[in-house]
Amino acid sequence: MIDINKKFETVTDYFSPKIIGEVNDVYVKIVKVKGEDIPWHNHEHEDELFYVLEGSLLFEEEGKDSFTMNAGNMYTVKKGINHRISSKEECKLMLIENKTTAHTGTVKATITKSLKEQS
Repeated sequence: MIDINKKFETVTDYFSPKIIGEVNDVYVKIVKVKGEDIPWHNHEHEDELFYVLEGSLLFEEEGKDSFTMNAGNMYTVKKGINHRISSKEECKLMLIENKTTAHTGTVKATITKSLKEQS
């Protein structure tokens, strides 16, 4: 059993996902978001699931109107779609991603984390 609230106590940096579990070829991650540091990016071969646990998240997808996700909302961005997220106040998310998913796709930014850094 994993106490997600306790796991969040160990997450000290924003935009720095932490792997908390795995199911087959998928990682379950948690992340805290605050600010606008995520660059536009995509994941060429993988879909990415976002589930808001606490707070509000602004979700932007290229070519679509942006929308706000709140606690209890879930959204899957399809592979190859440019997207970015931001939040004015702290937001806690769960991410479901294939093990091959690079944090910010092929875009390298100061917040980009390797899988090793997410462990």
